[in-house]
Amino acid sequence: MAVSVDTVYKTVLYILNKEQRGYITPDEFNKLGTQVQLEIFESYFEDLNQQLRVGGNSSEYADRVKKLREKIDRFFTSEALTVTQGAGEYWASANLATLGSGNSVHRLGTIDYVEHKGATVSVTELPVELEEVTPHEFNLVRRSKLTAPTSSWPIFHITGTYVKILPPNVTSAVIPRKSYNINYIKKPSDPVWGYTVNTTTGAFIYASGSSTDFEIDDTDQTDIILKILQYCGVIIRDPQIVQTATQLAQMDEVNEKS
Repeated sequence: MAVSVDTVYKTVLYILNKEQRGYITPDEFNKLGTQVQLEIFESYFEDLNQQLRVGGNSSEYADRVKKLREKIDRFFTSEALTVTQGAGEYWASANLATLGSGNSVHRLGTIDYVEHKGATVSVTELPVELEEVTPHEFNLVRRSKLTAPTSSWPIFHITGTYVKILPPNVTSAVIPRKSYNINYIKKPSDPVWGYTVNTTTGAFIYASGSSTDFEIDDTDQTDIILKILQYCGVIIRDPQIVQTATQLAQMDEVNEKS
């Protein structure tokens, strides 16, 4: 489940105002929330790497490797990748910036294709996975007849936001032709505490219709609040808030990883 952006903002304001430490505006909160969510999201991958060295366990609810995979897998996306003939005869290209759903590729998983042997793709046809190579390897293999990529051994490499693929895709209606698919981890949407302004008092009023909750796992709600408080301490120049929030965040992290 997602983390309510309204709950987080109100909790942060409550902690700050209780001790009369200061105030952050919704726009400031939204910027801090975006930064904090991305930090926690990136930590999933590093934590998983560390936990894989330790290994999981047979517990249904306390397997850390399983839990981290679940946190990451909720951002897994798979969609069609349009691949057209590029300049020259050696490669086809696809722009990762023009994915159909508008998602950005945060961590690339795999690219595969299914070959059309008829008007439609048969459910019995198995996808062929492309092997990722470096630009140097890509240029080497396309110059060699012995190592030239084939339909059963296709390759690709990333150049900026483009994927270059060998052998090239068939762009006409000629059968057989290939349909490509990309599997990747998308970046979480930026959290937004949407609001309207009371014309009389000037107070900010929460607007759920224009808000976006934190997309990361709800078990990270405490981490979100503590990390935002750390940044709030910097903004309002209160070292005590920074110190307290940092200590609590470190204690929480030690408890999770010990």
